[in-house]
Amino acid sequence: MRIGIDVGGTHTDAIVMDGDRVVATVKCATTEDVTSGIVNALHELRVRSELDPAAVRAVMIGTTHFINALVEANRLAPTAALRFGLPATAALPPMVDWPESLVTAVGGKSYLCHGGVEFDGQDIADLDEDEIRRAAHDMLGHGVRSVAVSSVFSPVSAEHELRAAEILTAEAPGLNVSLSHEIGRLGLLQRENATIINAALREMAAQIVDGLADAVRGAGIVAPLYLSQNDGTLMEVDYARRYPVATFASGPTNSMRGAAFLSGLTDCAVVDVGGTTTDVGVLRHGFPREAATEVIVAGVRTNFRMPDVLSIGLGGGSLVHGSGAGDVEVGPDSVGYRLTEQALVFGGDTLTATDIAVAAGILDIGDRGRIRHLAKDFVTAVLADIETKVARTVDRMRSSRERPPVVVVGGGGILVPDTLEGAGTVHRTEHFAVANAIGAAIAQVGGEVDRIYPIEPGRREAVLDAAKQEAVDRAVAGGADPGRVEIVDIDEIPIAYLPGNATRVRVKAVGDLVLSADGAGTT
Repeated sequence: MRIGIDVGGTHTDAIVMDGDRVVATVKCATTEDVTSGIVNALHELRVRSELDPAAVRAVMIGTTHFINALVEANRLAPTAALRFGLPATAALPPMVDWPESLVTAVGGKSYLCHGGVEFDGQDIADLDEDEIRRAAHDMLGHGVRSVAVSSVFSPVSAEHELRAAEILTAEAPGLNVSLSHEIGRLGLLQRENATIINAALREMAAQIVDGLADAVRGAGIVAPLYLSQNDGTLMEVDYARRYPVATFASGPTNSMRGAAFLSGLTDCAVVDVGGTTTDVGVLRHGFPREAATEVIVAGVRTNFRMPDVLSIGLGGGSLVHGSGAGDVEVGPDSVGYRLTEQALVFGGDTLTATDIAVAAGILDIGDRGRIRHLAKDFVTAVLADIETKVARTVDRMRSSRERPPVVVVGGGGILVPDTLEGAGTVHRTEHFAVANAIGAAIAQVGGEVDRIYPIEPGRREAVLDAAKQEAVDRAVAGGADPGRVEIVDIDEIPIAYLPGNATRVRVKAVGDLVLSADGAGTT
């Protein structure tokens, strides 16, 4: 028995699975504090499935806690950025391209120190350890509680970041330290930005993870808790405390993994229609295709691991604008989790996409009498606008001339027609409305290596084998069954400007979670 929970902007979905069989599903309103919505979902699951908490072996949660905190600039810890690059990099200090409101929210302290490396691994300047100590004491004097450490070309050599972490920990034992080479990729500013975001969320992450654990324990469940990551795999709670940014896109990735499980398709487009947004992504070998370029989060450019997802403001709670068939627009604004209070069919005064679905006869909820005044041609025009928006978004995600099959999931999936212009066959499976929770429940443990290697003549295979083994070892360390780990993706990108045949190697391994008979995890 496993429980999967996914928190969306409008609904919190939860399921119980017994092996590959879905036992029970619930869809509850997401609450403002998020955690109480999870408590409500767990209660409903127990009622509907007569679930024995002792039978649960694991609980997997995909949550919006962390991305919401960043977008709202709420509950962020006073954070400093410590960069090694002098005498270079001074022209563009940390957070130079951030929204001013977000800089203020995190405190905006930054320190430039000597160090960093050139693209070939040679030092730009020697590390000045006294300089680091002075910065640490200044941080304490200004109330800084978390620090993001970045160094020029740290993916080539992380030596300066690692030594800085040792010094900071010794000088300020209570300081949370995040290192850029563990979070982002090549590109100093974007990698640094991602690390600062992670650092600002570290303090809250500990509180949120403890709150989620308390919610699960409050339901009588003693099984281990895991959180969903951006790549469709799981992480144990201690990892989540250190790297909260790894949860940012867990919702769309859970939906895509759930779509793959329900449809049996491993290469397709996935359209996830929720209450607030429609997210369109692409599955490759059963896992979300990752974004190859920078990703903007809350107005900040980053380059950490994120799925390639295109989101539009279209969902079941989207407002419908216009008064006639030739003048309609759906979204991007939405009533969100207040759908059951504000939509017409629920006694509210706001015309939403859900009201249109009821008027068209494709959904039967609420009071149908409250939308009888809607003209048939108006309803048809609204549905046509929805179809056009979805079809265009799917088309933008195509990477070839082939028309990909499309799997529609999410509670708002009923708004998507059975055919889409420019796409292949549209699939709509059983339990499609809770595919996100299913994706959380069936998620595997992942291990990834993303590093630059100098490849000497005749050593290519040895380097690749070493990277593969490290990825497997990381998956096993996270709780994967050593006998059931496989490599699902491998990329080699030659770095032309680096000497010595340098190549960026990225390897991803996944494996099934090992759980003992009494519900205790192996980690």
